[in-house]
Amino acid sequence: MASTSSSPDSSASAEVPAPYGNGPAAGGPPSSGAPRKPAARIRTHHLQQAKANGERFAMLTAYDQYTAEIFDQAGIEVLLVGDSASNNVFGNESSLPVTVDELLPLCLAVARSAKRALVVADLPFGSYEVSAQQAVATGVRFLKEGLAHAVKIEGGAFYADTVRAMVQAGIPVMAHIGFTPQSEHSLGGYRVQGRGDDAKRLIDDAVALADAGAFCVLMEMVPAETAAAVDAAVGVPTIGIGAGNVTTGQVLVWQDMAGLRGGKMAKFVKQYADLRTTLSDAAKAYGDDVRSGQFPGPEHSF
Repeated sequence: MASTSSSPDSSASAEVPAPYGNGPAAGGPPSSGAPRKPAARIRTHHLQQAKANGERFAMLTAYDQYTAEIFDQAGIEVLLVGDSASNNVFGNESSLPVTVDELLPLCLAVARSAKRALVVADLPFGSYEVSAQQAVATGVRFLKEGLAHAVKIEGGAFYADTVRAMVQAGIPVMAHIGFTPQSEHSLGGYRVQGRGDDAKRLIDDAVALADAGAFCVLMEMVPAETAAAVDAAVGVPTIGIGAGNVTTGQVLVWQDMAGLRGGKMAKFVKQYADLRTTLSDAAKAYGDDVRSGQFPGPEHSF
C-alpha cells in the first residue's frame, strides 16, 4: 500500500488532529517550537482504499514492544496481537488455552509501540461465542484496556449478528473464515477448507460477515481459487494466510516469517531470516566468553 492519503475525489476530508488532545507529546518539545507532525496512522478506510486501488498491504503478528516497533518502522501496515501468542509466547500446544487477561498486556505493549500500524487484537476462544453481548464486552476491553484499534473473531455467517452488534458499539471487526484454529477439534485438525462444493459456504460466510459490517475478511488455509471467488464476492479487503496471492493483504506469524520457531513449517510459510540460528550462536558465544573469563573485559567494567 503506497500511501495513506485520501484520493483527490474522496468525499472524506483528510484526517485532522484529535480535537480533544492526543496524550503527552512524544520525545519532548520540538527544538524549533513548531509542532512535530506524527506519522500517519493506518486506518480501516486505508485498507479499503488499497483494495479499490488494486494495492496490497502486509500484516504480521506482534506480541511485544520491540517487534511492534521494528515492524512498524519497517512499514508493515497491520499488526495482529494474535491468540497465536498461546503457542508462540506462552508455550501451549494450540491457541485454545490463552485468555483475555493474558492477551491484554501484550496488546497494550504493541499498541503503545506502534506509531503508524493498525493494531488488531484476536478475541480468544471462549470470550465471544456465548452471545453478542459477551463479544461486545470483550471487544470493549481490548479497545479500552489494550488500546487496540480493532478486533478479530473467528467463525462464519453464524456470527453475523455478533459482528453487527460489535460494529454498532463502535468496535471495528475483522472476520476470520476458512480454517479457524479455535475450532481445530470440530474441524478434525488442521485441514484445508473451501475445497470443491464447500467453496460456496465460504463465499456465503464472507458475504454475510461483510454485510454485517466487518471491515476485512481473513482467510486461512483456503484454495487459491476459492479465495479469489471470496475476494470477488465482497467489497471489503481480504487477507490471506495460505490462501494464494489474490487477496489484498497477507499475514504471517512473525516467528515463522523470521525463522525463530524451529520444526517443520506450514506450506504457506516463507522464512525471510534464520533468527533461531543467529540467537543460538550469540547465546553460545556469550556462554563461552563468560566461562572462559573473556566477558566482561576491562572495557565493560567500571
